[in-house]
Amino acid sequence: MISHLFKLIWNKKKAHALLIVEIWASFMVLFGLATLIVVNVGNYRKPLGFTYENVWAVGLRSNRDTIEVANKLQRVVDRLKAYPEVASVSRMSSNFPFSANQMNNGIEYKKRNVLAETYGTDEDFAKTLDIPVPIGSWYRNRDSVGKYTPIVINQKAKEGLFEDENPLGKIVSDKFRVVGVVNTFKAKGEFMADKPAYFELVKASQPWNDTVLIKVKPGTDAVFEAKIVKEIASMLTGWSVEVDYLTNSRKNQHNLVLVPVIIALIVSGFLLINVALGLFGVLNLSIAKRRGEIGLRRALGATGSGISTQFIGEIWVLATFALLIGLLFAAQFPLLNVFDLQSGIYVTAIIIAVLIIYAIVTLCALFPSRQAATIQPATALHEE
Repeated sequence: MISHLFKLIWNKKKAHALLIVEIWASFMVLFGLATLIVVNVGNYRKPLGFTYENVWAVGLRSNRDTIEVANKLQRVVDRLKAYPEVASVSRMSSNFPFSANQMNNGIEYKKRNVLAETYGTDEDFAKTLDIPVPIGSWYRNRDSVGKYTPIVINQKAKEGLFEDENPLGKIVSDKFRVVGVVNTFKAKGEFMADKPAYFELVKASQPWNDTVLIKVKPGTDAVFEAKIVKEIASMLTGWSVEVDYLTNSRKNQHNLVLVPVIIALIVSGFLLINVALGLFGVLNLSIAKRRGEIGLRRALGATGSGISTQFIGEIWVLATFALLIGLLFAAQFPLLNVFDLQSGIYVTAIIIAVLIIYAIVTLCALFPSRQAATIQPATALHEE
């Protein structure tokens, strides 16, 4: 039966060529979409590594002011700590969590090189964002002695640099000393991949670390925001002051990921609808042309379920031809390590795309095949 169906479709390959191309194209689009979804779902399931609720990022830009910039920044930090509404304050570089800014740098240990996300932070950063430090501890200002700057790395950086070694106390790139290790830190949100990262202790004398994170107590509203903006503006004449809520910045980062996925879903949906309509039309036309054949088979004893199974089998074989071509293309992605993704992601995406294609062609074939099963031998032969 199966070999007969393959021969039947193969002999009509020219007539079905366009449909095979449509199914192949649908598979490739579904494969790409499934890969995107699998990657993002996998990233989302991994912990963020910090908390963002009730945390504000205050951006301070000196503009043309170049006089004692670092001292002015430190005075603002000290003033913010004095507010009863503020639970914690931390000064850091401009690439605060969920921001559009990004900084990375290569670090080395025993000829092992890792490109890591870089964050300049002070000693209160972990406290402000509730970052657990399972290995070692977060750096303190007193750790900045000698020529080595204390850093905290994440687990990905530890694996890339030290493998199974204990990283504490190790010298990295001949200028950093590791004092602690955090698990994960996905600064761009839950959909960000877990990448190597390290945190470097900033000094109060550095004028370029001009972002201040403040963790406010629950219930603090925009009235307090207006209050601190007004006071900072009076302290820093000519400076720009901008406040970002990390909860809002997180939503913006999510939109950057979700909007392309939604657009791809819509495009894929339209493509699949067109393919489904094409399959439905082809099957109806095939049944209309083969009414005599169906009637003869019924007269020879074929059952309605047998007729229905044959038409579903034919469309499955047609889909299989298209999928075999698609698999040749899709298999190149894990083999060539395209986009530097794990092979399991591509395999999962292939399985999802194949199942969806077979589900669609089956649904499209059900109604026409049932129509074919209801054809009576006498009626079909009389029409012939």
